[in-house]
Amino acid sequence: MRRDLIIGIVVSVFLHGLFGFGGQILKPKPKKAVVQEETPAIEVLVPPPIEPEDAEVVDLTEPNNQEAASLAPPSLTDVPSVVNLNDFTQAVQPPPPPNLGRPTGVMNIPAGRPGSGSVSSNIGNIFNLKDLDQVPQVRGVQARPNYPFEMRRAGLNGEVVLRFVVDTNGDVRDVEVIRSSQREFESAAQQAVLKWKYKPGRKGGKPVATRMQIPIVFNLNDE
Repeated sequence: MRRDLIIGIVVSVFLHGLFGFGGQILKPKPKKAVVQEETPAIEVLVPPPIEPEDAEVVDLTEPNNQEAASLAPPSLTDVPSVVNLNDFTQAVQPPPPPNLGRPTGVMNIPAGRPGSGSVSSNIGNIFNLKDLDQVPQVRGVQARPNYPFEMRRAGLNGEVVLRFVVDTNGDVRDVEVIRSSQREFESAAQQAVLKWKYKPGRKGGKPVATRMQIPIVFNLNDE
């Protein structure tokens, strides 16, 4: 009896739940609306074709047109002109080596006038070589002049002609430059000759002062 009652209660609850929720379960779901997007249309405007202009025809037979044609400037051909660089190029002499000015600190050595019988201070009579019985002789080794650095760098050779006096002791005095190819060689030549030693010249068996003249050559090949 009790078992039948329990089964009836369960069946009754099942049926009530079925009727209560079955409608929601069996109810059809609403369909979503489909929205179509409109694609914008682009309109392309095509420009009208350009009509060629008619060439103006000039009648040269008319007087006014003949005068205008005679005054018209000549047409120039669009051809690039070729410029010859030699027309604008001028040969430029290379500049002298730097620091070729007169050497600073060079002492000017006074000299007496050449000639037999001229007198220099503390020397006495000065004779020429042709007037001597025995000419001065070199004693020891003659010092070579120092080649100027600027002239060596420039690759220049030169020559200096010097005139000087060999006194009765055989010392060189009164050195002067007669001529030179480059002034930059003069100081080096003078300084070298002042270091030379001679056996003095003789006249009448006595040593005398003698005037001499020699060239000093500067040659890079001899270096």
